[in-house]
Amino acid sequence: MGVSDSLPAVLAIDGGNSKTEMVLVATDGTLLATVRGPGASQEHHGIDGAMSILRGLVRELAEQARVASDGPVARHASAYLAGCDLPAEEAALTEALRAQGWSATAVAANDTFALLRAGLPDDVGGSGVAVTCGAGINCVAVAPDGRVARYLALGTLTGDWGGGRGLAHAMMWHAMRAEDGRGPATSLGPAMAAHFGMPSVADIAIAVHQGRLGEWDDLITIVPVLFAAAAAGDEVAAGLVGRQAAEVCLMAVTAMRRLGLPSEGTTVVLGGGLLQARHPLLSSALDSEFAARAPGATLRVADVPPVAGAALLGLDHLGLTALAAQRLRQCFAAPSQPSEDSLATA
Repeated sequence: MGVSDSLPAVLAIDGGNSKTEMVLVATDGTLLATVRGPGASQEHHGIDGAMSILRGLVRELAEQARVASDGPVARHASAYLAGCDLPAEEAALTEALRAQGWSATAVAANDTFALLRAGLPDDVGGSGVAVTCGAGINCVAVAPDGRVARYLALGTLTGDWGGGRGLAHAMMWHAMRAEDGRGPATSLGPAMAAHFGMPSVADIAIAVHQGRLGEWDDLITIVPVLFAAAAAGDEVAAGLVGRQAAEVCLMAVTAMRRLGLPSEGTTVVLGGGLLQARHPLLSSALDSEFAARAPGATLRVADVPPVAGAALLGLDHLGLTALAAQRLRQCFAAPSQPSEDSLATA
């Protein structure tokens, strides 16, 4: 399919579980339009359902940019999506994107790759490691020669631990055992009960069991309670924060080892609500873990959103200049820092 050079360069998509961000970018890196909508994960909606959600957002985006939405809206579509975990899923989603006719070329891949590109300096190439820790946890590493190390990232089933959902379940486990006498005392239980306006942790568990609270959507909101308790000196809460830091480091270091990347000089990009909130205890624990396991690695918390990484990858695909990448970053400059209320989001 041919497209006009007068069209925007990149349609960039960051499709998360809970929200989707989409931007149109000009060939010089100028941000032309941006929209945000509901999550468009193929895990939750299927490929057809995900494409339907994206179509509505593309129409809105094209209207903002004054581009006709009944044909191509950009030269290249760059989509980085939560739930796009397997090569077969990447291929199927790429084919579905191309079938929409939004662009001459299209690429779909896991959203952790967009985080990596967002956090890497534009002059170092695409090599490095990215760990995202929001609702879930995932990690990718890319070697200078293009080799990739990644994880299945399907949760407990594939050996993953942490993220907002994992921490919420761990908090319930410890608080329930403290409440019924099987485990050590912790302030988590009373704080979690107060969070939901319930008498006890047992009442929270019953509400989840009966469907009055959602196991994922509601429970994940208690994660800020963990950091408040840890900051106040609760040993159980502090232990969970330390375990999360250790797991982030373990994923990154193992991926580096699989590719033969040296610790010295390797950039590790951290993203997702839990890591971008920069909670002092978690940040300190991360520094200690990486100093011990990967001395010389450079930790960078992404300072532009993943959709910017998707757009930068699109500019790379088109072979556009480093100046375009610099201008795009300037368009996303000085984003607001996530608050503790957003610790569990991705």
